[in-house]
Amino acid sequence: MLHVNRFESRTWAPVAMTLLGLCGLLVGGCASAAVQAQWADPLFAGRPLRGATVLVVCNAHAPAIQRICQDQIAGRMLMSGIRPVMVAEADLITAQGEQITDKIFAAARRVGANALWTATIAPDITVVSPGPTVGFGIGGFGTAGGWYRSSGVGGGIGVGFPVGGEHVNTAYAADMTLTDVETGRLMWSSKITTPASQDVTEQVTQLVEVGVQSAQQAGFL
Repeated sequence: MLHVNRFESRTWAPVAMTLLGLCGLLVGGCASAAVQAQWADPLFAGRPLRGATVLVVCNAHAPAIQRICQDQIAGRMLMSGIRPVMVAEADLITAQGEQITDKIFAAARRVGANALWTATIAPDITVVSPGPTVGFGIGGFGTAGGWYRSSGVGGGIGVGFPVGGEHVNTAYAADMTLTDVETGRLMWSSKITTPASQDVTEQVTQLVEVGVQSAQQAGFL
């Protein structure tokens, strides 16, 4: 049985207002997140998603980060006049670290979604002060005198920890994509990073906010 969670405007209006207030409190923080790369398919230029239904899929190594990501994206979509939807199949697949599959596309079609918004959030850099860092990032293992950067954002788990009792801050990054459900064609993609911090919730908020701004600049929101 397909379980669908539709985000209604009345239910998520407080979430949207909270996002606005939080970003206002974090003016410096929101500005500090940065788009490292962005691409948009010219075929979809001038076709904003306002009024469309979009399936939201977040992939993260911790369920809490996944839920925060989904709620943040859903709130921002509502503010842009988009109907966000989540399905249980996506939760199960992303929890196992898998990428978008035919099952998610099939679920998107069953709930009438026009597009998929996917976000993969994972550690990007771990900063230890003072002392060296031992990091297990996505795509490999490495050591460095004070910082470690993974090879990229993907479906795996990134872990950084110090040798000793040093202070540890981790920077997260996100790969976000919009995919057309009908054709399976990638519409837009963006990679966003944040400065290292111990507040993961704040970092996810920054990543989503800057990702949404990037999609707006590309003309999709």
